[in-house]
Amino acid sequence: MSNLSPFKRHLGSILLILAVLASLYIVTLVYASGETLLAGTLLVLVGLAVWVYTSARTYAYRYLFPGIAAALIFVVFPMVYTMTIGFSNYSSKNLLEFRRATQYLLDQTYRGEGATYGFTLHPAGGKFRLRLEDADKGAVFLAGPVALDSPDPRAVKAEPAPAAAVLGDEVDLKALIEHQKALKALAVTLPDGTRVSLTGLHEFAPSLPLYVRIPGGGLRNQESGSVIKPDFKTGFYQTADGDPVQPGFQVSVGWANYKQILTDKALREPFGRIFVWTILFSVLTVLFATSLGMVLAVLLNWDALRGRSVYRLLLFLPYAVPGFISILVFKGLFNNNSGEINLILNALFGIKPTWFSDPFLAKAMLLIVNTWLGFPYMMIICMGLIKAIPADLYEASAVAGAGPITNFFAITVPLIRRPLMPILISSFAFNFNNFVLISLLTGGRPDFLNTSVPAGTTDILVSYTYRMAFQDSGQQFGLAAAISTVIFLMVAAISLIQIRATRIAQDDKH
Repeated sequence: MSNLSPFKRHLGSILLILAVLASLYIVTLVYASGETLLAGTLLVLVGLAVWVYTSARTYAYRYLFPGIAAALIFVVFPMVYTMTIGFSNYSSKNLLEFRRATQYLLDQTYRGEGATYGFTLHPAGGKFRLRLEDADKGAVFLAGPVALDSPDPRAVKAEPAPAAAVLGDEVDLKALIEHQKALKALAVTLPDGTRVSLTGLHEFAPSLPLYVRIPGGGLRNQESGSVIKPDFKTGFYQTADGDPVQPGFQVSVGWANYKQILTDKALREPFGRIFVWTILFSVLTVLFATSLGMVLAVLLNWDALRGRSVYRLLLFLPYAVPGFISILVFKGLFNNNSGEINLILNALFGIKPTWFSDPFLAKAMLLIVNTWLGFPYMMIICMGLIKAIPADLYEASAVAGAGPITNFFAITVPLIRRPLMPILISSFAFNFNNFVLISLLTGGRPDFLNTSVPAGTTDILVSYTYRMAFQDSGQQFGLAAAISTVIFLMVAAISLIQIRATRIAQDDKH
């Protein structure tokens, strides 16, 4: 018989139940905030967690599940969510869901007929009281005390009060402006049933809903009498004349965003040029950084070289300094007018290159800076790989009379190429999406002049997508998500081709 108390025997089950209840509460909050896809993902993970940690058949997966769950939430979910947005018209003009866009319109009010009430706001023990006065009739009403800590709609009743009622000092203009959002959310009901709300900084007046629902799914404007109806193709409520009414709402557009990438000339042309430059940028960066790193690694492994430790430290510094700091330093060094690089070139050769305005020089600058940032990593990797090469091979080569160059191409490169290839592939994928360098150094500029969306000669696909999503006047999130999906598929396809080609080359050697 076990000596454990009933509580200790059931402690694990109790903790699991509490964890499940807490998780379900979080899922409910996420769903209530409108994130249906994320709520569904979390619910599936909670169900899997319960199954994995309660079933004897899944005991071996209990240690793997946290990692799998993290991958699903932070890798798979953002990928699926981005792909989902790519099939919608999501943009700065179509931000809301249909239900929220409709509610936004229903919450609009207009000033109705009736008296205007001047008001003052008075502190009352952490809350506030409102004093409303009809200047024409001399009637005074008091409402509250009410808390003004939330902009959520709330109803307040007002009662008649003598004109000389003592309320203390009223709040100053600054405090009144700070509480304006909360005051706008108040609906004050007077003794005769009239509802008034804030219509100016110092006045309340009768207000009525601007829109009301009508049969058939439309809304009627009570002030003008016009009717607006939702159009689920454009994502807007529209008037009888076809004019859109803000705010718009999200609708599915199918493959329209992907078709636009292929068919819109103003979009397709910069996309093609930027894609070619992205490939060149990634390939040349890997080539230059690897070549420089490999040569330096060979030199630093030369036993006759004195002070190797000092050289290693100095050459490692570009990798130790945070990348964004190095990029900003280089941005100053390459400054067209006052940068040290141009000052030196002007003193020696009488030239001052326009690094940031000339497309070719801007691209050359990016490659120089990215090579500087990348070669220390490649140097360290190559140094480790060279250390693993048996010294007997170099000794035999020396006996045969071979020189350093022959050793490099006949021994060093062939032996480190295979273990280096996965690193080169991952480096290519990283530089394919090297947003930080482009954003901090050139911002994608100089820009193309004949495009309908912001695009620059130094943009790579990821920075081009960012500018389209967050800097374009329309902020076309759906189109940017479609391009992001295309970029993901391109990187995956190129990486698979590289891995396949490497595997075939290795099999041929065997």
